[in-house]
Order: sequence, then structure tokens, then C-alpha cells
Amino acid sequence: MATILVVLLSITGLYFTIRTKGAQFTMVGEMFRLLGKPKTSRETAAHKKVSSLQAFFVSLASRVGTGNLAGVATAIVIGGPGAIFWMWVMALIGSINTFIECTLAQLFKIRGKDSYIGGPAYYITKGLHKRWFAVIFAVAILCQFGLTNNMVQANTISAAFTDAFSIPPMAMAVALTVLSLVVVFGGITRIARVCSVIVPFMALGYLGIALYVLVANIGSIPAVLSLIVKSAFGFEQAAGGMVGTAILMGFKRGIFSNEAGEGSAPNAAATAEVSHPVKQGLIQTLGVFTDTLVVCTCTAIIILCSGLYDGGANGIELTQLALSHHIGPAGRSIIAIAILFFAFSSIIGNYYYGECNLAFLTRGGRWTKPVMLGYRLLLGVLIFLGSLMTVDLVWALVDFFMVIMTVCNLIAILLLGKWALRLLEDYRAQRKAGLDPVYKASTCPEIADETECWK
Repeated sequence: MATILVVLLSITGLYFTIRTKGAQFTMVGEMFRLLGKPKTSRETAAHKKVSSLQAFFVSLASRVGTGNLAGVATAIVIGGPGAIFWMWVMALIGSINTFIECTLAQLFKIRGKDSYIGGPAYYITKGLHKRWFAVIFAVAILCQFGLTNNMVQANTISAAFTDAFSIPPMAMAVALTVLSLVVVFGGITRIARVCSVIVPFMALGYLGIALYVLVANIGSIPAVLSLIVKSAFGFEQAAGGMVGTAILMGFKRGIFSNEAGEGSAPNAAATAEVSHPVKQGLIQTLGVFTDTLVVCTCTAIIILCSGLYDGGANGIELTQLALSHHIGPAGRSIIAIAILFFAFSSIIGNYYYGECNLAFLTRGGRWTKPVMLGYRLLLGVLIFLGSLMTVDLVWALVDFFMVIMTVCNLIAILLLGKWALRLLEDYRAQRKAGLDPVYKASTCPEIADETECWK
């Protein structure tokens, strides 16, 4: 099943890469320009409380999690150093899927109480007029990101802190549950503000650690990069029979880590106030690069420079051993703290994906508030339980629901992608004319009635 998913995501990515003329490569400069661009008067409207940058941080909070620490280690152990090369390839190809899905989320978003609301369930309903299809996606993402995935994140935090600091799992369970509920009961505005603080701090801190390792091992870096490339194509004798495994593991871990094409990030992307849907599509594309090309590469450098990747350790244990090799016993504690920030930010980001789709399922009716309260309390229970129990079955459920939601989303973006492509043409034309692009529903009159936020 995982192999089929890899193939579908890759084919979709290649298709949109061709149709957009490689926008994920040619418009990197525009992505950074937008990320640092001052907000327009429309984007600072008082009644809109989630900025484009905050929406970016919410999606990045969900992307950057245990997969960046434990997942990279597993990919290297099973697929060899060459798996990292194929993770990079998957990010470069798959990132265009994120551009398409996030642009569509902005195009078909609706107005909510505190922010806009949108995502695959909304663009499937408004663009394809297939609510039953949207319901399948909404249930799958609610179960995957909103519930089961958060049990995994909580379990990882608890295990890491118990190992590094001997903190009892019960204490971690209570602390995580309370902290999570305090944030999620504040809704998307509080989630966005917390993520805006945690995400830059954790990303820059981890990057600093990796840079220290890189400088300390600067003489080994050319050999490490050569090892990655040679192993990717089987030029290393030991990796000669592992090329297929390296490709599969690299693609699988890349998908799990950066979530490109799964349909998760569009839920965050839709909340932002921007003047043109393509702006948020481009910014979210940068999130894929940040996750895989930066954070995952940091972990790979730490592990490969240690030379411990073939010593029998795996997952987060290998990452801890590798960092301890470079900086001493403190490495285990540093990784545990990194996991706290990475996984906790994922918990609150994942929660919002569930909230967004639960609102879709209840249609904002009189049952929305009590159902939302029940969802938040259930989340607390699952975080508590996840911190105390083994989660092998939960991992199986995570994979199951991820396949369902991803297949639904890929079908949707392939059918609706023409609108994102038209918007990209409009954006490029306005930029060529020296304008700051602004989108109006009249640009696509065929769907003007379904894009009321742009009238």
C-alpha cells in the first residue's frame, strides 16, 4: 500500500511540475520575498486574526515532528545513506503538490468566526460538488491527524523524557495533556500564536546544533555527501543491492515527514488573509523545503558524521547516540528537548486539522459547539493514554487513514488543479506587469459563486 502511495504522489508531482513549468524551482525567490514581505492593508484587516506567516507556522508545526528525528534515522538504517538523497528528490517533486492543494484551499475557503476555514473537504465540496467524497476525507484526516497521530507524538515525548531525565510517564502524561488542552481551547488564533513562537525557536535551535556538528566535522562533509549520492545509485559496494530499498525508504520517510500532497497543510493555508491565493500556495511550498531539505538534512548530517548508523541502533535511539558522539552525554538530553518542541507543536497543529474538518462535518449547526468540546476532551484522553502505552496498533491506524486521505486529496487536486494553474498564470502576469497580485472572483467567472471570499 505504501508503495502505491509513493507512486501516486510521484506521478502527481511530476504532472504538476510540467504543467506549472517547474514553479517549485523557478519561483523560490518569490517564496522568500513573500515570506518577508510587509502585510498589505487587506492582510492586516482587524477582523482577520491569522496572518499568512502564522498559517505557515501552523502547517510547519505539523510537518516538523518525530519523522524529522526518528524517521530519518530509520530511513538510513533500512535504506542506507542513499535514502537521504531520495528524500530530497521526493521533497523537490512533491512540493508542487503542496502548492496546488494550498492554492485551492485559499481559492475555495469560507469565512469563519475568527478566521477563514478551508482545506480539501471544502474544495471537494465547492469545486467538485461531491459532499460524500469530502466526508470520507474529513473523517480520515480527523482520525489520522486529530486523534491517532497525536497519540504517537505524545508517546514519543514521554519515552524520550523518561529515558533522558528519568521523569515518570505519568507525570509527562499529565503535563502534556494540560498543556495541549490549554492551547487548543484557545482555537486557531491561540494555536497560530503559539506555533509562531515555538516553530522558529525549535527550527533555528536544531539548525544551530547541526551547524556545530558540520563545522566540527567539516573535513568529513565531502565524503558524507559522496556517500549519500553513491549509495543512492548503488555505486557503493555495500549498497549495490539496496537501491530499490533506498528509493522506497527515502520516498516513504519523505512523505511522512513533509506531508506534501496528503491534504493536511491546506487546512492551515486556508486560514490566512492574503490578496491572492497563489501567495499562500508559494509560502506553503517553502514549508516542504524547510522540513526535508533543512531539518531532515540536519539529522542526516548528525547521524552520518558519527558513523554509528550501522551499529544496530535505530529510530530516535540512533539520533541520540549520534549527537552524544559529537557533543558528549548531553546529546541525549538535547534530543529529548528537541522532541518535546517538535512533537508538541505537531500535536497542536494536528489538532487544528481535526477541528477544521469536524466543523465541516457538523456544518456549523447547533451541534458544533458540544461536538467540538467532546473532540477536545477526547484529544486530552488520547494524549494521556498515548503517553503511557505502547502504540503499535495506533501506528497501523495512522498509516491506514493516511492512505485514505491522501488518495482522496490526490484525486481532488488532479480534477481541480486547472483552477490553481489558471491562478498561477494570473499571478505571473500581474508580477510581470510590476503589480502586487490581487485576485478577484471575476477572474474565474465559472466558479465565482463558489469563491465568495474573493468577491
